[in-house]
Amino acid sequence: MKLKIADNLSLPLETVTQSMGIIAKRRAGKSYAMRRLVEQLLTAKQQVVIIDPKGDQWGVRSASDGKSPGFPVIILGGERADVPLEVNSGEIVAKLVVEECVSVLLDLSLFRKHEVATFMTGFLENLYRLKAKERYRTPVLVAMDEADAIAPQKPQKGEERMLGAAEDIVRRGGQRGIGIILVTQRAAVLNKNVLTQVQILVALRTIAPQDLDAMKAWIDVHGTAEQQKTLMDSLPALPTGDAWFWSPGWPDAEGIFQRVHILPIETFDSGATPRPGEKRVEPKKAAEVDLDALRRQMAATIERAKQTDPRELHKKIRELENKLKSPRPQVDEKTVARAMENAKREAQREVFARIKILEATIARQQAAMKRAADLLVGVAVVVPSHVPAPVIVERGLGTRALPWREKIPVPVREGEANLRLGARRMLAALVQWSPEGMSEGQMRSHAGLKNSGTFSAYKTDLRAFGFMEERNGLLYATQGGIDWLGHDVPSPSNTEEVLAIWMPKLRSGARRMLEILAREYPGQALTDEELQEKAGLTKSGTYSAYKTDLKTARLIVVGRGSVQADKDTLFL
Repeated sequence: MKLKIADNLSLPLETVTQSMGIIAKRRAGKSYAMRRLVEQLLTAKQQVVIIDPKGDQWGVRSASDGKSPGFPVIILGGERADVPLEVNSGEIVAKLVVEECVSVLLDLSLFRKHEVATFMTGFLENLYRLKAKERYRTPVLVAMDEADAIAPQKPQKGEERMLGAAEDIVRRGGQRGIGIILVTQRAAVLNKNVLTQVQILVALRTIAPQDLDAMKAWIDVHGTAEQQKTLMDSLPALPTGDAWFWSPGWPDAEGIFQRVHILPIETFDSGATPRPGEKRVEPKKAAEVDLDALRRQMAATIERAKQTDPRELHKKIRELENKLKSPRPQVDEKTVARAMENAKREAQREVFARIKILEATIARQQAAMKRAADLLVGVAVVVPSHVPAPVIVERGLGTRALPWREKIPVPVREGEANLRLGARRMLAALVQWSPEGMSEGQMRSHAGLKNSGTFSAYKTDLRAFGFMEERNGLLYATQGGIDWLGHDVPSPSNTEEVLAIWMPKLRSGARRMLEILAREYPGQALTDEELQEKAGLTKSGTYSAYKTDLKTARLIVVGRGSVQADKDTLFL
């Protein structure tokens, strides 16, 4: 049997296990072409799975005039569902499709974007895994409308596994009996590793230069320069419904390179664009489906759907209201008195416990205040006009201006209570970055303090001395802290000086990333993939760790899948 696509084109039944890409701009006929192929396969008694992110393929159940039935395809999910879909039911549905050999339409239109990724990851992975078993290697075609939502060129966080599963099916699914049709109006946003692997390209009217370039990636792999010119020159002006079918070396050595006009679909066009003043037509007859297989496989899914069904919820609310209106049972007065006495004693115990906690807290605070007062005795006279010359203790550097790559010296004053070394280094960093202030993460990175408890202790010391204050989430050195430090701490005045301060504090991979962003691409955002490649980082986990270091230090700004140098910190 042949699949009749156009008056001048019929495809062999083996198309069911091939990979095909259908590309066209909006309303040029791409979903129509997919429906024609699906209908022909269903007529030939082949199993089909339609993935419908938009919710407009349900018309396959009715004839084109809406007066007679179409194909008995089970609809899972969406507003016209035979059985609703649950986000985590992807593996269950794949098991149903494989074991029962039923044709289904997966309507994802009621899912949010992250829910689509969760469901499709489970479905595609389990479909591919189960089809590896010999007893399940029967042909099935997965028709994926709006395929760029399932196999995006730039997957967001949480979509990587879904993309990987789609790529497995396109590249190796045919060996397991899985064919696939990828339909998209934007070739540029469909993943190139997926698009270039399809065996058959179906191209309808396409205008956008970036989409033509993306299509050219497939042509460069499969076609000749002459064929490329013929197709690319005609695409922008193709009438609606006209399409190029291109399949090098399949179904025979000559392959297919042919322009055709797609024949009308035989089922109801539920995706047609409404026209002004036009009354929406609803089909009166739909094909009956056998739901027994679904009920056996998806009993748990159906039960969970009932629990969230508004009608079921209203029913439960009415039952509870009726119970509240019914006469309350009589309660023994002695039982009530005992309960009240127990509650009173419990409340008293709670109050006494809280009082003891407060007393202990007050005692600790008093002790801390006393210690702080003892410490402040030695620094109470530290004002700008009475600052004694500090004794610098740091490898004999003296009081000269410091080289950028050397540690900042910190003072030790004879006869005075002094800060611990870590707190003094934190104060020196605050003075160096005055008056901009530093975030906690930036200061911890600057001082090399990974232990949050130690960092908090040093912060407490600086506050007790009156050398640090916090405003709007940033830490600042007070004038007292600046005066107490008592020597020239150079503040950076340009990007090179900022980099000279931070580079010794970063791990080697983070240094390479910062060099690229600040010196090679100043003010320009790079994708994660681009930066990882330019920095020579092969492991994504290591790259993510370095990116976190730079973000914590406020040296980069991270977007959705992109990163660039922080202009406020680096470009002074």
